[in-house]
Amino acid sequence: MRLISPSGNYKIIKEKDDEYVDVFETEWYKKIKAETTPGDNMRIYRENHRLTQEKLGELLGGVPRQHVSNMEKGIRKINIEIVKKLAKIFNVSVEKFI
Repeated sequence: MRLISPSGNYKIIKEKDDEYVDVFETEWYKKIKAETTPGDNMRIYRENHRLTQEKLGELLGGVPRQHVSNMEKGIRKINIEIVKKLAKIFNVSVEKFI
């Protein structure tokens, strides 16, 4: 299988029969989504934007690096104010971090 994007919608194409399948409807995607925590999303977005935990903490208004680390690990909950700031920093919906 390979991931392609005809007209901006990501699909999985099965090599043997060229059947298009919406990636968001696959069992693989549903399993990964169910296992991904808000902290995982926070870490993924931070790393994709090449930010350190320290730099993200600064952007969040002076949150200590250890608190950022604990939120990513799920040790510390991500409060609604931080969620709103994360959504703004990464230009995504707040649902990514809830």
